[in-house]
Amino acid sequence: MAWIADQDGSSLRYTAGQPPDWKFYVTGAANQPFLLLLNAKELERRLRAALADTESRAPRRRAREMDSPVVRKWFEQQTRGVLRPSAVLVPIMRRERELTVLLTRRADHLRSHQGQVSFPGGRSEPDDASAAATALREAWEEVGLRPEAVEICGYLDDYPTLTRFIVTPVVGLVDDVPTLRHDPAEVAEVFEVPLRLLMEPGRFERHVLTRDGLQLPFVQVRYEGQKIWGATAAMLRDLISRLEGVTA
Repeated sequence: MAWIADQDGSSLRYTAGQPPDWKFYVTGAANQPFLLLLNAKELERRLRAALADTESRAPRRRAREMDSPVVRKWFEQQTRGVLRPSAVLVPIMRRERELTVLLTRRADHLRSHQGQVSFPGGRSEPDDASAAATALREAWEEVGLRPEAVEICGYLDDYPTLTRFIVTPVVGLVDDVPTLRHDPAEVAEVFEVPLRLLMEPGRFERHVLTRDGLQLPFVQVRYEGQKIWGATAAMLRDLISRLEGVTA
């Protein structure tokens, strides 16, 4: 039994059926989650609404992990307060019957974050006009995603990394595209995770990493043998939290 939305997402009804072309959306009140089945069109509407007021200009909010004064101070000590600008593209793919999130697994021979799951992206270059320009350029170089196929919808919170970058996540909707080609010098594989799967209850596992005697919380997502954690998982959680906050 679940609440489901009609095809246009305008009304709700309670049903025992679960049509196969509907996707789960998780919401809740007073810690009592329920399942709301949304189609891809409604998910896209909520995505646009969630990111409508975001922009790339400073000042930009940093990830919620930096809200803790203790964590923030430790992080500044580790990075010496020097963070270089970078950006990633969070590609939301319009597939035939649902939206998916495109991710990459970094090549094993890279100097940093080797073998880890990430979004296409990298450091900003002098010729990049904006964070979006950086994200689109890197996505083209890493996975062959054409910039003209991407519609920029907005931005998530900036995320600082221990490799001394401040990463701006740029969210873009991508029309259904042919098989992508990835650069083996940077990317080991490309895969996609259904957006509705990330909205299932308990999908984000909570963990704690101990560094220098300090307990640092982080989230992790597992999908078909892939382990998504660190900055990438935090960005995904930011995206899902925004989608959950959109009213019908």
